[in-house]
Amino acid sequence: MGFASEFKEFAVKGNVMDLAVGVIIGGAFGKIVDSAVKDLIMPLVGKVVGGLDFSNYFVKLSATPADFKGPETYEALTKAGVPLFAYGNFLTILLNFIILAFVIFMMIKQINRLKRSTPAPAPEAPAAPPEDIVLLREIRDSLKR
Repeated sequence: MGFASEFKEFAVKGNVMDLAVGVIIGGAFGKIVDSAVKDLIMPLVGKVVGGLDFSNYFVKLSATPADFKGPETYEALTKAGVPLFAYGNFLTILLNFIILAFVIFMMIKQINRLKRSTPAPAPEAPAAPPEDIVLLREIRDSLKR
């Protein structure tokens, strides 16, 4: 079997296709969680701790350049090349990860529960012995009488 045919067999196996589908769905699901954290959860957390935009919580690690004009937001300072200790952005991403990990945990837990509740398939009945074995057993049984 050649290299190309081996690779083709590997690439079209169910496991590789399942992995590809999982990665695509995971990427889309990650965007949903990103949006939920950024647009729903973090504004509430920011409101509780006294600020509206949690991603703008940072500490400048050096002075702002003299030619810098405009508001000192995370995006503007990052564009200007000012090093920042952006703990607000980090906390947003950390919360995003925790929510994503929790949702995946709950999904796996549910799948495992469904697998346990599904009855195991009944064991197959033993195959009938071949005809010659049946005939030999009949001969043996008749000789015992």
